[in-house]
Amino acid sequence: MTAPNVRVRFAPSPTGLLHVGNARTALYNWLFARRTHGVFLLRIEDTDLERSETRYEDQLIEDLRWLGLEWDEGPGQPAEATGEMGAYGPYRQSERLAVYAEHTARLLAEGKAYRCFCTQDELEAERKTAAAVNGPQIYSRRCLNLSPAEIEANIAAGKHFAVRLRIEDHPLRFHDMVRGPVEFAAEAVSDPILVRSASGVSAGVPVYNYVVTIDDALMGISHVIRGDDHISNTPKQVAIYQTFGWKVPEFAHLSTILGADRERLSKRHGATSISTFREMGYLPEALVNYLALLGWGAEDGNTETFTLNELTQAFSLERVTASPAIFDFDKLNWLNRHYLKQTDPARMAALAWPYFAGRFEHLDQATQHLLGPWFGRLLALFLPHVDHLDQLPAKAAPIFGYDLEAACANEENIAVLAADSARTVLGELGGYVRAHNGRVTPDVFKEWMNEIKAATGIKGKDLFHPVRIALTGAHSGPDFDKVLPLIEDGAELALGISSVRDRIEQFVGV
Repeated sequence: MTAPNVRVRFAPSPTGLLHVGNARTALYNWLFARRTHGVFLLRIEDTDLERSETRYEDQLIEDLRWLGLEWDEGPGQPAEATGEMGAYGPYRQSERLAVYAEHTARLLAEGKAYRCFCTQDELEAERKTAAAVNGPQIYSRRCLNLSPAEIEANIAAGKHFAVRLRIEDHPLRFHDMVRGPVEFAAEAVSDPILVRSASGVSAGVPVYNYVVTIDDALMGISHVIRGDDHISNTPKQVAIYQTFGWKVPEFAHLSTILGADRERLSKRHGATSISTFREMGYLPEALVNYLALLGWGAEDGNTETFTLNELTQAFSLERVTASPAIFDFDKLNWLNRHYLKQTDPARMAALAWPYFAGRFEHLDQATQHLLGPWFGRLLALFLPHVDHLDQLPAKAAPIFGYDLEAACANEENIAVLAADSARTVLGELGGYVRAHNGRVTPDVFKEWMNEIKAATGIKGKDLFHPVRIALTGAHSGPDFDKVLPLIEDGAELALGISSVRDRIEQFVGV
C-alpha cells in the first residue's frame, strides 16, 4: 500500500514522562506512516508554560529514539539545527504563537469568531440556571451580537475577553477509522473558546483544540491517530476545520489502556513510563512488540512476536480494536524473556554491565577487561531466570557471596541443616577441602560427592542441599558444574569473591 500524501504526527506535551499510552500512540502513527510510505512528524505542544519543561522534552526525544521511532520532521532533526525548517516548521507550539494570532485576527475580521466579555461568575451563574431546570449547560451567546461600539467601549474599559468560535447550527460529523461514523449535535460544542480571556487588545493564550487544529491543517496532517480520551475534543476541532474551509482529516481514536483491575492504567499498577521500563532492563524490541499488541492483532490471530520491520509489514488501522486493552505485565515479561534469549551476547553484556557496575568499579581497567569472558558466563547462567535485567544482580548475588548469619537463620535452611545427615555431609566435605590444595574443579567436586555418598549412604537432596547452602547460602540454585567455576574464577580475578575452599571451611567452622 502506497499513499504518498499520508502525513501523521505524534504531538505530546512536555509536562511529564512518556508513558505507555502515548508511546503506543507514537508507535501506531510511526507504523502507519512507514506502512504507507508516508511522513511521521513530531510536534511539541508546549503552550502550557507553567508545566512544560525542557527536561521532559529531552527525555521524550531520548525515549522515542530508544524505541526506534525516528521521525521525519520535528525537533531534533538536522534540518532544525541548520534553520532549514521548510514550510511546516517550527514544530514547537510555543514558537508558533504569531501563527495562531494571525488566524484569530482573520476569524474576528470575517465574523466567524467573536469577543466574549462574560466573567467567570456570569458563566457559572448560567450553568447553575441551566442545571436547575435540567437544561443543556451551553453558553447563552450573550456576547455574539455586541455592536462594534459596545466592543470598543468594553476594551477601552479594560474588560477581559475571550475569543469564541461561532458554531453553525448543523451536526458535526467525522469518520473514525476505528469506530466508524461519529456525529455530535452542534449544541454539544456550544461556541467553544479559542483564546483564553485576556485584557485590552491582547489576544491571550490560545486553547489546545484551536492550536492543534491549526497546526494539523497547516502541516498537512492527513490522519490523526490518538487516544480515545480525545473523542470529545474532535467535534470542536471539526468545527474549526470547517470554519476555515480546511479539509477534515481521517481520525483514529485508540482504545484506553487499563490495568488488571480494569481501571485506567496508572502508577499504582506498577511501571508506566518508558524511562522506567528502560531502567528496569526491558529491551526496546520487547516493549515495542508488546505495545503493538495493545489494541491490535496479527491477521492470522496467532502470531505475537514481531520485529519492528515485521510490524511495519503487518500493521493496519483496520485491525485496531475499539475495546479497552488490558496491560498484562506477565505477557510483557514473557516477551522480554523471548528477546533476552535472542540477544547477541556482546550486546547483552553491554546492557547488563551497568547493573553490576557497583561491584566492579573499584577494579582497574585491565582487570575489568579480563572480566569479559567470566561476565559472559555469569549472564548465560542467570539470564534465563529473570524477566528484566535489573533482576540479575539479586539472582547472581550468591556467586559474589552471602551473609552467613542470614543463611543460617533462614527457616528453610534451618530445616535442612538440622538433620543429622547434613552435619555428616558437611563434616565429610570439610575434610576433603582441608586435604586439597589448589582449585576445586567440577570434576574434583563430583568425585568428593560420590565418595561421600558411598561412605555415608546419604543421597539426593539430603546430600546436595546442605552443600549448596554452604556454597551459596540457599538450598536451591543452578547446577554445581556451572556455579563452581564462576566462584573459583571470580576468586582468582580478585573480585572480592571467596573461593569454594574458603566458603566450605567458614561454614563448617560455624
